[in-house]
Amino acid sequence: MKISYNWLKEFIHIDKTPQEISTILTGTGLEVESVEKVQAIPGGLEGLVIGYVKETIQHPNADRLKVTKVDVGTGEDLQIVCGANNVAAGQKVVVATVGTTVHPTSGEPFPINKSKIRGEVSEGMICAEDEIGLGTDHAGIMVLAADAVVGSPAKNYFKLNDDYMYEIGLTPNRADAVSHLGTARDIAAFLKIGITKPDISAFKVDNTNRVIDVVVENEQASPRYAGVTISGIQVKESPQWLKERLAVIGVRSINNVVDATNYVLHDLGQPLHAFDADAIKGNKVIVRNCPEGTLFKTLDDVERKLSADDLMICNAETPMCIAGVFGGAESGVKATTTSIFLESAYFNAVSIRKTAKRHGLKTDASFRFERGTDPDMVIFALKRAALLIKEVAGGTISSNIIDLYPNPVAPFDVDLSYSNVHRLIGQVIPHEEIKNIIKALDIEIVSESAEGLILKVPPYRVDVTRDVDVIEEILRIYGYNNIYIPTQVRASLSTSPRPEKDTVQNLLSDLLTANGFNEIMSNSLTKSAYADNLDAAVKILNPLSSDLDVMRQTMLYSGLEAIAYNQNRQNADIKFYEFGKVYSVKEDKYNESQRFAIFMSGATASAQWNQKATSATFYNLKAIVDGILQKLNITDVVVEDSTCKKLAYGLNYNRNNKTLVKFGQVATAALKKADVDKDVFYADFSFDQLLNIVKKNKIVYQDTSKFPAVRRDLSMLIDKDVSFGQLKQIAQRTERKLLKEINVFDVYEGDKLPAGKKSYALSFILQDSEKTLTDKAIDATMQKLIYNLEKEAGASIRK
Repeated sequence: MKISYNWLKEFIHIDKTPQEISTILTGTGLEVESVEKVQAIPGGLEGLVIGYVKETIQHPNADRLKVTKVDVGTGEDLQIVCGANNVAAGQKVVVATVGTTVHPTSGEPFPINKSKIRGEVSEGMICAEDEIGLGTDHAGIMVLAADAVVGSPAKNYFKLNDDYMYEIGLTPNRADAVSHLGTARDIAAFLKIGITKPDISAFKVDNTNRVIDVVVENEQASPRYAGVTISGIQVKESPQWLKERLAVIGVRSINNVVDATNYVLHDLGQPLHAFDADAIKGNKVIVRNCPEGTLFKTLDDVERKLSADDLMICNAETPMCIAGVFGGAESGVKATTTSIFLESAYFNAVSIRKTAKRHGLKTDASFRFERGTDPDMVIFALKRAALLIKEVAGGTISSNIIDLYPNPVAPFDVDLSYSNVHRLIGQVIPHEEIKNIIKALDIEIVSESAEGLILKVPPYRVDVTRDVDVIEEILRIYGYNNIYIPTQVRASLSTSPRPEKDTVQNLLSDLLTANGFNEIMSNSLTKSAYADNLDAAVKILNPLSSDLDVMRQTMLYSGLEAIAYNQNRQNADIKFYEFGKVYSVKEDKYNESQRFAIFMSGATASAQWNQKATSATFYNLKAIVDGILQKLNITDVVVEDSTCKKLAYGLNYNRNNKTLVKFGQVATAALKKADVDKDVFYADFSFDQLLNIVKKNKIVYQDTSKFPAVRRDLSMLIDKDVSFGQLKQIAQRTERKLLKEINVFDVYEGDKLPAGKKSYALSFILQDSEKTLTDKAIDATMQKLIYNLEKEAGASIRK
């Protein structure tokens, strides 16, 4: 939100510098993100002075040029060659002296240099209004009034004052501060001074020649609706002061009528809309909802399909405006408009917000209405705007004010306890100070007792409905910096579950980062095209876009999108990991689980002079997965082939009949959805299950064995459907004490073997922590292994 320093001073009489006001605003909760010195006219007319043309003669070498002598108050006349046909002796003019940079209305700024024009020296430029940014007229030079002071700065003559623009990071709850009046309220409360509101006492009805009937059919969406007609106006360019005032806060001037309504919006925070009265068919305004699918063309010439929930301002036949959001192409103010119906209303915030989101429209009006405007400001702002339109466009007030307000919005009743104020703030604030702050915030004190206050909070403070809200208001005006911070902090210690989630997460992050991985953080919102089962997807009721319409069901696609983004920018070697949540719904019950994903694509090592680049493989990913389980001391996992459709092939590691991690190469169909054209290897951990397992792990100290390990190998024929994981489990069940490692070092399948068979060569590492193994003990162990492998896996040991 943009706020003008000079504009603020029309509400509060202060001598504070712009920087001091910035500090006050930030301290009271309106965080000033930047303060910028601005000029309503580019360049601020710097270097331009008032000159007096003492004489003009015809240029000796050019029929259309004149050579002038101009007094600019320096005691020495300047010779200036001028091409304007209206230049004449005796005129007061605007002069750009040598060294000045001129900022024209259109085009780039340019410097004024001493030069020769067709053989005659020119020491400056006599300016037209478009050459210095004051307008668009280039018919001739600007001729000023006779009382203009020669040698004085042009900015003083045109009464240009430097201004400062505050960029305020407004939080959604501060609907009361979306105007200069609202911002001034906070400053006035902090400084304990009064507010000066615009004077509307001059408002009067001139006649009732143009009465327009108003009917509100949807009173819930439009609790208050008011309007008045103004006839005999002239739509034209706004006066300079109005254009400059709006320009400071970045609002483009349109015409005098629209600019007046925009001025009041930023002045008082009340949006208004002016309808061409001649476009109101049937001389009637109806506030209602239109049938679903009704077509309506808005001011931007876009034809939109209306929802039955959209509140519309209609005439007797057709819709004219999307209430509180955007005007229509046919009913707005045009250059030929002579009479207007001026609307001021209080609309339901939820209704406006949903309509604005539905149509993808973000306007100054919807920004305010969807946060909640002041129902008591409707008539005041209407009168203020009507007077301003009469000032800049002429005309007469040609109807009484129509004000439909069947159910007035009541103030919020709040009981405030002094003891609660002191308890929550942590410091005793004098009761008189509390009451002064409350009054300064426009909150009415209904009654007072020794224990506290009974208050009525005005409806425009939509975020102040409870005693804690009032206490927060007291604190921000009293000043956070005025709260004493004790040197001692007393607190009770509380235990937290072990291991802490963050501890495990940081442990894994350190491990992966040390192995060349980068952490990514993706949006939990994603597109429904990625959903495995759309019926089980958590859908967003009012999505920002079709690409963000469901909560993700898997971590895969957010990672693939990051990979695609990098690969499209010549960064093909990817090693990512991400911690996040996935979501689903089943039988109206929402489920949320923590996941941990790893992605690898491209080369694991770049090409060097002595080696080629090596591409990532399934086994690179498996090594990382196994390393993570080893780091967390997770053993006894059951290995099986993965049946996940998003993987072309892969493995599942299960524990207690639950999948702890599934990993493998991503299937082509999944890659296409994210526009990835290279192989990707992906691991998906259940982080919740990891934490549960780690929680139960016990740390046991054990000496490293002093005795040597022994390796024995077995070669065997087994059925093709028997996996290494099954053989490993059989071996581990057979010998738990001596068997330390089992590995497969050779696999063979071919026509030299019986049909349906394959050959495995396994290595077994045996070690006793208490003594050196004897051949007898080794042979006994190997015989037990052979027996169980033959019995349970159908293995045939090759001698």
